[in-house]
Amino acid sequence: MSDDAIEPTEDNGAPAAEKGDRIAKVLARAGLCSRRDAERWIEEGRVAVDGQVLTTPAVVVTPGSIILVDGKPIKEPEPSRLWRYHKPAGLVTSHRDEKGRPTLFESLPPELGRVISVGRLDLNSEGLLLLTNDGELARKLELPATGWVRRYKVRVHGAVDPERFLPLAQGIVIDGVRYGEIKVEFERQKGSNAWVTVALTEGKNREIRRVFEHLGYVVTRLIRLSYGPFQLGLLPRGAIEEVPRRVLRDQLGLGAAKDKGATTRKMLSLKDKPAAEPAKARVRPPKPHRAVEPPPKRGRRAEGRAQGDPHPAAVAKPVGARATRAAGKTESTRKPGGPRGADRRR
Repeated sequence: MSDDAIEPTEDNGAPAAEKGDRIAKVLARAGLCSRRDAERWIEEGRVAVDGQVLTTPAVVVTPGSIILVDGKPIKEPEPSRLWRYHKPAGLVTSHRDEKGRPTLFESLPPELGRVISVGRLDLNSEGLLLLTNDGELARKLELPATGWVRRYKVRVHGAVDPERFLPLAQGIVIDGVRYGEIKVEFERQKGSNAWVTVALTEGKNREIRRVFEHLGYVVTRLIRLSYGPFQLGLLPRGAIEEVPRRVLRDQLGLGAAKDKGATTRKMLSLKDKPAAEPAKARVRPPKPHRAVEPPPKRGRRAEGRAQGDPHPAAVAKPVGARATRAAGKTESTRKPGGPRGADRRR
């Protein structure tokens, strides 16, 4: 080592360890997969670091590490992005389905790139589903520790007794599985069906359907309305919209650096996929700013009023003594001997 080369040291004089992250975390952050998928890829021998095929996910890599997946180097991590997606019923929330059923990822626009879902909605459920290119972000948003409330609109077959839902606020155990606090609000009974709103902070598999079935109710439709601060709103069925960068900063503390077009809202139609370029955002352009000008003056009556004076129509009619004086003045202006109808103003 030359005299000019200085090896980095810690405060105690020992060589400083270069900072790094677990390999599964790096792959998830790169948007390739979730942490769980990364661990499975490692078990399958698909991941290599610095020329060595990994056999365990308990490996820390540094920015200087050469990481290959299926023999190809991974890309630099992209800025975290998040989308709202209105999932229709009939799609599986999975990249692959062993039964050959259609998956929502197969129907997404190709220019979207590889994304993963934040949680899941089962085959027959619909509504808001968050998608992201950041596996680490997806994992964090799925954790009940966030305390985010997930709201659903649920249709139940048969007559509903709202009192039966009250104990769910304390949680319930079904077949050895503990379900946390569930709040149910009865909306209306319509014929043989009833609509209720359900709020919970967990996301166990088929949680609402299983709890309602335990109470003797059959769920015939389930729509997720919100996930934490993100709302389904008027997003059309099957459409996807990117969450603006400023919202990610405000709600999640992400993306401090500004990206080109980061605040643009993208609406991608899944029915009309563009061949060469991404679909244009279905967003109304802001109206141009126009200076406020005073209304044009009309006639002599407008000219006789100073700017800021109230319009004659806005002046209150005289009441009390003022009304009496006004009435007397009107009486004195009547023509003598005129017909009774002449008292009226023309």
